[in-house]
Amino acid sequence: MYNILAGLKEYFRRQEIVTDNVVFRLHYIFTTVLLIAFSLLVTATQYVGNPIQCINDNDIPIHVINTYCWISTTFTIPSSFMRSVGSEVPHPGLGAGLFEGKDQKHYAYYQWVCFILFFQAILCYIPRWLWTAWEGGLMQTIVLGLNSGLKTVEERTIKKRILIDYLLLHFKQHNMYAIRYWFCEVLCLVNIIGQLYLMNRFTGGEFFSYGLNVLSFANADQEDRFDPMVYVFPRITKCTFHKFGSSGTISRHDSMCVLSQNIINEKTYIFLWFWFIIMATLLSLLVVYRAILLAVPRVRPLILHARNRFVPSEVIDGITSKLEVGDWWVLYMLGRNLEPLVYREVVSELSKKIETNESNNA
Repeated sequence: MYNILAGLKEYFRRQEIVTDNVVFRLHYIFTTVLLIAFSLLVTATQYVGNPIQCINDNDIPIHVINTYCWISTTFTIPSSFMRSVGSEVPHPGLGAGLFEGKDQKHYAYYQWVCFILFFQAILCYIPRWLWTAWEGGLMQTIVLGLNSGLKTVEERTIKKRILIDYLLLHFKQHNMYAIRYWFCEVLCLVNIIGQLYLMNRFTGGEFFSYGLNVLSFANADQEDRFDPMVYVFPRITKCTFHKFGSSGTISRHDSMCVLSQNIINEKTYIFLWFWFIIMATLLSLLVVYRAILLAVPRVRPLILHARNRFVPSEVIDGITSKLEVGDWWVLYMLGRNLEPLVYREVVSELSKKIETNESNNA
């Protein structure tokens, strides 16, 4: 298990060429690895060991009861969660008598937790896969190694000229480059919100309020506490097994089952609740920020100047006024990849050549 999880560290390697945003990376790197790690953890505890152990006082072999209750459903009595343990009920959610048939909550999701988590991890990586296909290594190509120290001044000059020539040749042709990336960021937000609804549906409508209920439980007085984790992920449930008796009639056998798997599940989903709320907030702010960039062009030179203060503000103001949003985005991303001094030289020379070209065309 340690070796499997240790292999995930490869996803956290630092990128030599940056083509995206830190929030975008949190979505496709950290969230994806987190979901895969939880999936592997749940798989290990589910298929290595005994995820369910049932108590049976009858002559039915215990392995038969365990297998049956695992592949079918177990249940609790919701009204019994609020009763006094030890005097009214043996465990939270367990009751007896005629009321069971009228008030039962069945659980079958625990068999699918590892698969759903892995499916969620795939969904989180889809925006990255799309962006990698659309980006096509453009930033890697045009940076030309100017993100690291070069051996000679001549080599740096040649590569700067190639970069500037490319930007001039493809002037006002990068709008789709920016729009596709921003679409992937919006897709991340849609994915996170969609997965919140998926987890809520998967847990029987309990996930949306799960984290808030756990916080309320932690702050409640000891005598008023009701553990919401036990309600969503019960540790002890009931299972009913029917078989033919000696006289040919159908006999019913009730068993209490310990779901040790839910100890892992409850911690997994409380962590996911907080993390997905954080990601939904960050991605919402990011999408609003991108909308401002598109709607208010005046903020673009401010952001570009904040990225690299070596470039004079008048140069940035002059070149930004002539760029479309796609060209501005490429120039911004170059600022994240080039050495600061090289970036200043590229922007200054590019600004002069754009002005020269406009003067010649006029």
